[in-house]
Amino acid sequence: MVYRTATTLNGLIAGPGDSLAWLFAVASTAEPDHQEFLDGVGAIVMGATTYAWILRETDVLSDAELWREYHGERPVFVFTHGTPPVPDGADVRIVAGAVGDAFAAVAAAADGRAVWVVGGGELAGQFDDAALLDEIQITVAPASLAAGAPLLPRDLGPDRLHLHDVTRFDRFVHLTYRVTPAPRLP
Repeated sequence: MVYRTATTLNGLIAGPGDSLAWLFAVASTAEPDHQEFLDGVGAIVMGATTYAWILRETDVLSDAELWREYHGERPVFVFTHGTPPVPDGADVRIVAGAVGDAFAAVAAAADGRAVWVVGGGELAGQFDDAALLDEIQITVAPASLAAGAPLLPRDLGPDRLHLHDVTRFDRFVHLTYRVTPAPRLP
């Protein structure tokens, strides 16, 4: 399970109102390995806030081809207590409950490939709480925000995060950390 997202210098993934304007304010080439990364992804998981942002900020509900352009044919699991709309023809699976309870279905859908946790730090934190988070990939953007959603609202110490790779592109830095699972309490 890989949590891959962009963050500001001070560790926020969205500004007030779930704004990503800070991310799109700097012209940049795409991450050098994004397509390679996507080729290794078998399933995507996201929370309700990320899914709502996609529905609000893109035209995927009226243009099903746009959904496929962003997500391919991969199944997307949306963790929510609601019943949001789903783009026509998209393999979107609405999930309620604990991430650990849904993991077997997510892993089966990924068919041996990576599972990408998109967007929300809270959802990534829940996967870490369940000892299911293997890797964190963050792209640090040249921006700082006074308020917003944190990258990962959990304590993860340096004993659990092991720097694996650093890549610079344009004004951004991409960091990859391997995650050692937290010890389980009896």
